[in-house]
Amino acid sequence: MSSYRRPRIAGATIFFTVNLADRRSDILVRHVDFLRTAIRQTKAERPFRIDAFVVLPDHLHCVWTLPSGDCDYSLRWRLIKARFSRVLPKGATRSSHDRRGERGLWQRRFWEHHIRDRRDFDAHVGYCWNNPVKHGYVEKPEDWRLSSIHRNAAP
Repeated sequence: MSSYRRPRIAGATIFFTVNLADRRSDILVRHVDFLRTAIRQTKAERPFRIDAFVVLPDHLHCVWTLPSGDCDYSLRWRLIKARFSRVLPKGATRSSHDRRGERGLWQRRFWEHHIRDRRDFDAHVGYCWNNPVKHGYVEKPEDWRLSSIHRNAAP
């Protein structure tokens, strides 16, 4: 089994990419309210700030800032993924999913990048907001409804 060494930096700001196992699925946009609920419940138990977020049909990108003294983003993702998965009907799984009690909806891992400075932060927030354009879903970032760009836009 692989052993992943993740940075353990309390209070870090981190960019994430989290994918569904089936990259042809649109479950995240069809059931975005379940995803929002899973995130809200997790934030209530294990606080963090969402600096940017975008949900696409089969994956999501976001930038979080953890509280000072806390570096456990893996637990937060485990809780979010489990809570979201539990409200959906169980699909086809492999024996490896069954052994681990997984529902087979998500890719097991996620990709993270610790933000180094303001320029890096701005680049990754921009990546979140421009991702629907990159994938051809919309022509302008503001046209994608499942993006924090609307929350962060100046009035």
